[in-house]
Parts: sequence; structure tokens; C-alpha cells
Amino acid sequence: MASPKRPSLAVLERPERGSRAVRRLRREGFVPGVVYGGSNGDCISFKVGARDLRTALVAGSAVLDLELDGGKALPVIVKDQQRHPVRDHIMHLDLLEVRLDEKIQSTLAVDLEGGEEAPGAKEGGVIEHVTRELNIEALPGDLPERIVVDVSGLEAAATMHLSEVTPPPGVTFLDDPEETIIATVTIPTEEPEPEVEEETELVGEDGEPIEGEPAEGEEEAGEAPAEGAGDEGGGEES
Repeated sequence: MASPKRPSLAVLERPERGSRAVRRLRREGFVPGVVYGGSNGDCISFKVGARDLRTALVAGSAVLDLELDGGKALPVIVKDQQRHPVRDHIMHLDLLEVRLDEKIQSTLAVDLEGGEEAPGAKEGGVIEHVTRELNIEALPGDLPERIVVDVSGLEAAATMHLSEVTPPPGVTFLDDPEETIIATVTIPTEEPEPEVEEETELVGEDGEPIEGEPAEGEEEAGEAPAEGAGDEGGGEES
């Protein structure tokens, strides 16, 4: 019987194998999966209704009670899930059977909250989410769905390390507290615009632009008569 504190997930053992059979299962509204960590070390393939899976996961519990073919409930956690790259629905699910009295190591996602209220953000800074996953250790019953970090107090150019984050009750952080950076606040720097050299336009006395100066030694048209000009009929008078 499932625990009243944990959501249950009823699944059916899956004899189907191969990509063609898996595609057919998905068309029929099932999600294929595998549960690891049984008492004999074997893994069991199963299929679960996509709607039932969404209902169990949305409950927000890290531990689920897995009921395989209507049998005894087994405490499991989500080990991995493959999602469709566009539609984002779950394509395959890996579960891990756990003992509730033994601590396990897992990886949890990190979410930031309060970024809009941070003084550094109000001054024009940008909050950069550096570490998005943390390695933790806890009893299965103490596992949170994710690690939520409050960054509402970050000043401009501040850096938040893991050492500044309080772990949830029963959870131990396994990452280096001083080397692990959770978030930073950077102030964008404005690059100076390149200076554009303006060409100086020469203007004559009449206000019209001067097109250009003749080169040194170059004669302007009409400035001097061509050599020999005016000598027409230059014969001696008799």
C-alpha cells in the first residue's frame, strides 16, 4: 500500500522491446521506463500512462511509491528523464529504487528567486546564474524537488558562493562551498563610440563649395594662349 504522504505511480511491466515497439507505446499514450536498484540488482522495464505520470510528478515529491502490476509499493526517485526537444513532454523515464533509512547522493537543480529585487539589478546590473546543479546527500524522504536560492540581497558586482547558501533540512551539499559560485552580478560597460573624422569642405566667397585646387604648375583652361596663337597670316608685309 502506498504511503499517504507520497504520490503513487501505478505502472505495468513492459515486455515490448525495440524502437518500433516503443514508438507504438508512445502513440498509445504510454511512456516507457526502467526502474533500477532492485534487491537482486536487476532492472525492470515498465510502461506508464503519460497522464498518470504527469499527475505524480506535479505533486512535487522527490520520492514516489511505485506500484508494479498492482504489487507492493516500492519507494523510488527519478534518476533521469528524457524529454522531447520541441514539445518538452517526457519520452523515457529512469527510476531508482531506494531505502528510506539510507542516505543517497543525488543531483538537484538550482533555481534563483528574488533577482528583480536585488539592489545590483535595480542599478542596471545583470544577474548571471552560474551553477545550475548541485551534488547533495540526504535521506530519500528529505530530498527536495530542487534547491531554491534567494538572491534578492545581491549588490552590484557581487558574487554569491555556495558557502552563503543554507541547505534544506536534512540535506548536505557535496560541492566545494568556497569554489562553487552560485550567481554573480555584472555591470554592463558601455563601449565608447568610434570617432568619425569629418571632411572639411572648402567654400568660396560666393558660398559655393570649391571642387578642388589645380595641381602646382597646372594651367587652367583659357589662362594663357597656346603657343603660336595670334600668328595667323603672320607673313611679312610687302
